[in-house]
Amino acid sequence: MTKFDREATDADIEALIAFARSRQGVEFYVEPETFATDTTAVAVAHDGEWTRRRVGAPQVIGKVARDLGLPVYDVQIVGYPPRMRAWNERNRDRRIDPGSPGEAVRS
Repeated sequence: MTKFDREATDADIEALIAFARSRQGVEFYVEPETFATDTTAVAVAHDGEWTRRRVGAPQVIGKVARDLGLPVYDVQIVGYPPRMRAWNERNRDRRIDPGSPGEAVRS
C-alpha cells in the first residue's frame, strides 16, 4: 500500500493546464510532498482564483510552467500570494469546506 491517498494522474496535470489557459496571470506554486499527499501544485490566477492538483514531482510542474511560459515558485520559500487569500474571503460561498485541505472551489 502506498503512503499517499492518491498519486498524480494525467487528469491532474490537464486540469492545471486548462486552468492556466483559461485565466489571466497564472502562477504555479509547488507544495512539498507529505506523508499523506503527493507533491501538489497550486495554480493562482491574477484575481486570486486558484486550484490545487497533485503533480507527482516538482519537475513535472516545472516542465508544464516552461511549456506555458508561466512562473513557478516554491511555496516554502515565497509563501502564497495575498490575492489568493483575498479571493477566498470574497468567495466563501463557493468553498467546499473552508476548514479542510484539498480542492478549494466547486467546478
